[in-house]
Amino acid sequence: MIGMGFVKQWTDLVALRIILGILEAGFFPGCVYLLSTWYVRYELQKRYSIFYLIGSFASALAGILAYGLMQMNGLAGKSGWRWIFIMEGILTCCIGLAGYWLLVDFPDGKHRSWNFLNNREIKFIMDRVQRDRGDAKTEPFTVGKFLRPALDLKVWGFAMCFFCSTTVTYAIAYFLPIILRDGMGFSVAQAQCLVAPPYAFAGILMFCTAWVGDKYHTRGPIIIFNCILALIGLPLMGFAKTNAVRYFGVFLTTGGTNANIPAVMTYQANNIRGQWKRALCSASLVGLGGIGGIAGSLVFRSQDAPQYHPGIYACIA
Repeated sequence: MIGMGFVKQWTDLVALRIILGILEAGFFPGCVYLLSTWYVRYELQKRYSIFYLIGSFASALAGILAYGLMQMNGLAGKSGWRWIFIMEGILTCCIGLAGYWLLVDFPDGKHRSWNFLNNREIKFIMDRVQRDRGDAKTEPFTVGKFLRPALDLKVWGFAMCFFCSTTVTYAIAYFLPIILRDGMGFSVAQAQCLVAPPYAFAGILMFCTAWVGDKYHTRGPIIIFNCILALIGLPLMGFAKTNAVRYFGVFLTTGGTNANIPAVMTYQANNIRGQWKRALCSASLVGLGGIGGIAGSLVFRSQDAPQYHPGIYACIA
């Protein structure tokens, strides 16, 4: 990411983005898998929500941070957009180095991160996961055990649910500042700052629905509720006459789509047994979610400005 701030032509930027994508590809599915090994089924959605909430919080601040870093425009002869890549890359590197010592291993792992748990506490964690779903102990790895679950169509059904969720989530994340600026008439500075409140609402909704889902042992109705919120918000965004109502639609859409990310991840994790099947399913789920990100980048097209009706139709679908 730091290198992106020093590129001279767009082909260099593409090459660096591919490298960045390769290096970060295992992060999200690895985190999803790691979290699922620590908690019983009806503790997961709150944990996934907190994990994703950190990302939503970052999204809420990203626009403000980008606006602040743009003020470095001209410093050391570099444009503001270059400083965004450079400074955010430096922050990422610092956090990554700290993660080597702070990241906690699997419950039965040999790496004891800063003496997080003693042996008695580890046994307690392993026993409760074993009682809940019977797969606390990791089986020896074989290619067959890892790939065989790919023949189960339900695995890809979960992944398609996540694909649909992330397509809309990424589309909103990518284009919300542009929609606010071109579609609703706000200035660049106003649009960057107005991105934050809908993501704050999404975080609150995300944790509240997760608490309900874990407490009452339900998953499907939570996903449907979030979808209904988004289905109400999208037409308001696209077809309401006043900016106030359209911006209210942004809240509903952003909240519903983002709250469904941990909901779908938990729905999948609660219906999978076996460590290697869980690993494959985490990879397939997040992999199709990444493809949803590619699809999301194509939803709101410049030629559809300022109303972006085709993009709204695509998100509703």
